[in-house]
Amino acid sequence: MLNFEEVKELVPQKFPFLFIDRVIEFQKESKIVCLKNVSGNEAFFAGHFPGFAIMPGVLIIEALAQASILLFKKSFNTDKEKGRVFLLASANVRFSKPVFPGDQLVLEVNSEKIVSNAAIVKGVAKVGDKIVTKATLSFGVADKDSLML
Repeated sequence: MLNFEEVKELVPQKFPFLFIDRVIEFQKESKIVCLKNVSGNEAFFAGHFPGFAIMPGVLIIEALAQASILLFKKSFNTDKEKGRVFLLASANVRFSKPVFPGDQLVLEVNSEKIVSNAAIVKGVAKVGDKIVTKATLSFGVADKDSLML
């Protein structure tokens, strides 16, 4: 569907804060499935935790949020649009298992409600067939200029 270079063009976050490697499934305004290969070379593993590396939960949520951005942008053909920012409004999250170096996260996001400037989505992160995180995220889209004081 989308390779890493195409993902980099669409997601506003950049290295070292880009947590999507590939899109493997997409259904307009409905669903997206993405992959994140968790490398032992990730910078955050140096401090989380030395001697027992675990991917921080907040970064799993960030990966789900980035998958949501891709779903939104591809659904509304905003891939070339500049000057818009995505603002997370709320996250209802449950973590059930840790994620370790060498794991491959499968991130599935399904829209509950999606309109041209906001969305509510349900996301699931899995390693193999085991669910590691479930989340309901809501976000809005705003023009950068409207946020400047």
